[in-house]
Amino acid sequence: MTPRKPPLIVKRNKALSVGPLKASQTVGAALAFLGLRRTIPMLHGSQGCTAFAKVYFVRHFREPIPLQTTAMDQVSSVMGADDNVIEGLRTLCAKSRPDLIGLPTTGLAETQGADIGRLVKTFRQRHPEYASIAVVPVATPDYTGSLESGFALATDAIIETLVPPAAQAGTRPGRRPRQVNVLAGPHLTPGDLEALKELIESFGLTPLVLPDLSDSLDGHLTAEDYSPLTIGGTPVGEVAQAGDARATLVIGAAMNQPADRLAALTGVPDHRFAHLMGLAAVDALVGTLAELAERPVPERLERQRAQLQDAMLDCHFMLGLTRIALAGDPDLLVGFSELLDSVGAETVAAVAPTSAPSLERVICDQVKIGDLEDLERLARERDAALLISNSHAVDSAQRLGIPLLRAGFPQYDLVGGYQRTWIGYRGTRATLFDLANLMLSHEQGAVRPYRSRLKQWPESEREVAA
Repeated sequence: MTPRKPPLIVKRNKALSVGPLKASQTVGAALAFLGLRRTIPMLHGSQGCTAFAKVYFVRHFREPIPLQTTAMDQVSSVMGADDNVIEGLRTLCAKSRPDLIGLPTTGLAETQGADIGRLVKTFRQRHPEYASIAVVPVATPDYTGSLESGFALATDAIIETLVPPAAQAGTRPGRRPRQVNVLAGPHLTPGDLEALKELIESFGLTPLVLPDLSDSLDGHLTAEDYSPLTIGGTPVGEVAQAGDARATLVIGAAMNQPADRLAALTGVPDHRFAHLMGLAAVDALVGTLAELAERPVPERLERQRAQLQDAMLDCHFMLGLTRIALAGDPDLLVGFSELLDSVGAETVAAVAPTSAPSLERVICDQVKIGDLEDLERLARERDAALLISNSHAVDSAQRLGIPLLRAGFPQYDLVGGYQRTWIGYRGTRATLFDLANLMLSHEQGAVRPYRSRLKQWPESEREVAA
C-alpha cells in the first residue's frame, strides 16, 4: 500500500477570530482536575476568567461545577497577586478540606509574570498544617494552546506531583497483574470513558483512569444536597499506585507527554492509540487487551464487531462519497477523518484551533488552523454536505443549509452531548447511524424513485416528476 501523504497545515493568517472555535488551555486544565475525587480547581486569574469557564462547564454538563478563583483585580494585576494565591489556598484547605487543589493559571496571571510553582512552595512553608492536601500547579496561559493541550498539561502535572519514582515508592510494574492504567484524552466523553472501562473489565482487568470524568461528570444524582468538591473521579491516593500496573493504555496523541512522564517514573510499559473510532482502531485495542489479560475475546464483543460490520454495509449508500467538513481539536479530527475514510466518505475541509503533530494523521488534503469562519468558507467552497463540530457551529450549518453533527466541547443547545458514546464497536455503530440519518433527513443520502415522464401523474406529483 502506498503511504498516505500528510495534509498541508495552513497557519492562521487573520488578526482576530471570527466565530472562535477553541476553548482555552485553562478550561482544559480545569476539566482534567475535575476527574479526580474530592478536588477543586482554583484558577489563578480574574473572577471573569473563572466565571466564563464555569458557564462553559455548566451549559455542557448541566451539573454544578466546583471552581474557585484567586480573584485578581486591577491592583494585584499590576503590583503582584502572590497573596491572592496563598490566601486562596489557605481558605480552601481550611473550609473544604479537599484531597487535591488544582492551580492552573490564566492569560492574565501569565502576563503579570506569576511563578505558580514558587507560590505553592511559599504556601507550604507558611502553612505546614495543610501538608496532607495535594496542590498541583500548572501554567496554562489561554493565549496559546487549546482545551486539548491544557488538559494534557494538567494531567502531566498531576502525574509529576502524585506519582513518586518507582525506586522511592517501591512500586514494580506488574505487581498488580490485573490493573491497567488509562490516560484518556479530552476528546473522550464521560460516556466514552464508561464504555472503555466496561470494555477493559470484560477481559477481567481493572482500569485506573486518569482523569476519570465518567465517575465525576456522568450526570448521576447523589445523596448529598451540595458539595464544594468533585463527587466521584479517580481517588487521589490511588494515583500513586500507577507504578504497580501491568500496562498503560494511552488514548489520543495529546496524552503522549503525560505518558512519557509516567513511563519514566514507573517503568510501566504503555500501548498508544490515536483514537478508538472505527473497526481497525477498536480491533487494535481489543487485541491488546486480549494479550494483556491472556484471555480470548468475549463472544459479546465478537457479536458487537459483527454488528458494526453490518452497519458499515447499511450506511455505505448514504455515506459513500459524501463530502464532510470537520472542526475540532486535533485528536477529534484524527478520529473522525479516519472513521469517515473507512466508510468511503471524504473529508473536504478540516479546521483545528491550534497546531499539533497529530494533525499529520488527518485524512484531508489540508488542515486549516483557524476558526468557524474558516470552516464555513471552506465548506461552501468545497461543497460539503455535512458539518461535524461543536454547538458553536450551529449558525454556520444553518447558513450553509446542511446538517450538523455535534461533537466535541462545548455542546449546549441539545441535552446529553457529554454522555454520548463515540468509541468502541457500539459507539462507532451509533455514530454511523447518526451520520446516515442526517443525510437522509436532508434527502442527500437516499436513492430517489424514478418517475417516467410518459406516465400521467396526479397534479400533486407533477412537480416531483418534472
